[in-house]
Parts: sequence; C-alpha cells; structure tokens
Amino acid sequence: MKSNIAERSTASGVLWWVLTTLCMPIAIPCLLLRILAMVREQRNARSLNGKVVLITGASSGLGEALAHSFYLAGCKVVLAARRKEELERVRKDLLSLHPTVPTHPPVILPLDLSDLNSIAGKVQEVLEVHGAIDILVNNGGISVRGDALSTAIDVDIRIMLVNYFGTVALTKACLPSMMARKEGRIVSISSVQGKFAIPHRSAYSASKHALQAFSDSLRAEVAKDNIKVTLVSPGYINTAISLNALTGSGAQYGKMDAATQSGATPENIAESILKAIKRDDKDIILAPIAPKAAYWLRHLLPSVYFWVMKKRAEKITT
Repeated sequence: MKSNIAERSTASGVLWWVLTTLCMPIAIPCLLLRILAMVREQRNARSLNGKVVLITGASSGLGEALAHSFYLAGCKVVLAARRKEELERVRKDLLSLHPTVPTHPPVILPLDLSDLNSIAGKVQEVLEVHGAIDILVNNGGISVRGDALSTAIDVDIRIMLVNYFGTVALTKACLPSMMARKEGRIVSISSVQGKFAIPHRSAYSASKHALQAFSDSLRAEVAKDNIKVTLVSPGYINTAISLNALTGSGAQYGKMDAATQSGATPENIAESILKAIKRDDKDIILAPIAPKAAYWLRHLLPSVYFWVMKKRAEKITT
C-alpha cells in the first residue's frame, strides 16, 4: 500500500517537473509581455489627459458613450454630428453628470459626413479652437437592410459616401496637422461585417471592408510620422442603428432588430475602445464568440462559411 502511494507520488512529481519544464519557457515571456503591456497602458492612460478628441456620430449611441469615456479621461472632447440640438443635449449631460471631473468644456461641431466639400473647413474650425486634434474617432455612419439586387444604386452610393468617403475625407483633413506635430491617432469604428459579409448587408459590409483596407494601408504609411491607426470591429451594439438604417429603396427601416436589441451596451464597448487605445491596439474585434468564429471560418474553411451564409440567406427570404 505504501509502495503504491510512493509510486503515485513519484509519478506526480515527475509529471509536475515535466509540465513545469515545458511551460516555464512559455509562461515567463508571456508574463513579462503582460507586465510590459500593463505599464504601457498606464502610461498611455495618463497621456490622455488634455488630449483633443474629435468624435463623429457623437449625438447618440456609441458616439455619445465614447464622449463620456473620453471626457472622464480628461480629454478635450469635440462632439461632431448632423443634429446640433442632440449635440447640445450630450454636451449638457457631460457637464451635469460629471461636475467634479477636472476637465475641459466640450465643443460642438455640426458636421455632415456626406458633405465632402465642407469637411476640411470643419477641421480648421477645431484647429482654430484647440490648435490640434490628437485623436480622431471615426464613428459616424449609417446601416442598410436589403438584398443586393433590390437595393437601389443610390442607396449603395449614400452608404459608401457616409461610411467610407466621408470618413476618409475627414481623416485626410486631420492628417497634415498630425504629421506636422509628429503625433496623433486615427480610430475608425468598423464592424465585424467589415471582416466577413452576411446576407442583406452588402452595401454596409462593402463600406466597412473598404474602411478596413484603407486603415491597413494608412497604418503602414503614417507610422514614420508617429501616427497610430486603430481599427475597431464591434459586433451588435444596442443602439438605434437599425431604427435609423435604410431599406433597399432608401426609406428608413424603423425597426429594432432582435440581434441589435440583445447586443452589447454602448458604454461597455466605449470602455473597451478606450482600453484598446491605452494598449495601442491596431486592430481589434469586440464581439461574442459566434462572430469571431465566423471570421476564422471565412479564412480557414471558406466552403463551410459560404454554405452557412447560403442557408442564412434562404432563411431570410422564406
């Protein structure tokens, strides 16, 4: 009996030694990397104080939540969107809900991303007030619900105009001052649908795929100027995006999708985006396991992915 116990003890000791020997070379570097990441995150968090942050789509949803997160971090927040009255509401909320935060009064910037010719002038307005734009958060955009065939080409153009060309124009307008100062960050809010496309979202997915490609190219080009590029691809967020989405005819969709309603809160996503900036992340997916699995399925087993999407499309049309 004692012999069996001793043998088991010896075997356990040998197994523990083997596991320790194999794992230590991996565990120690991982631990060191984790510590370095935490130090960098804390340093970057302190550096956010006093930074000028321009947020598009700041009148509601994720943009509004981002305004609160950056404001609480001590940033000089510039609220940009089409609806001036809603921007005023967000500004008042920031000042009333966080009266003890030692920060700077938010600035309102009425901005229409579809009016490309006005964008450079809007950026100049911000530069005249604050002298710089440290962080641009490209959050403004619209969605669409409609199959590719029945979606009017005017709708495709409008989605691409706002989600892609407007974002690109604003980014290009901000870059010269960032490059002159050798400092800045471009944050673009994409979608998991910019990683893989699903049925009845062709126009929206196309605009987000374009944003992914633009961001990847831009990141490499401006690295020499110490400008960072962060692309964020969230899953469903519980906002009014489906209510404000367009149909294939261009009318307002006006419905709350079940998936959207059960999505993450904008406050949680906003905090995750702020953490991503502190960590200096370049490309992140903020979504549950299913969208992440779909992303990898598209790349590793595309035939299975295509079959799943075909079945999904059939279910929608029946």
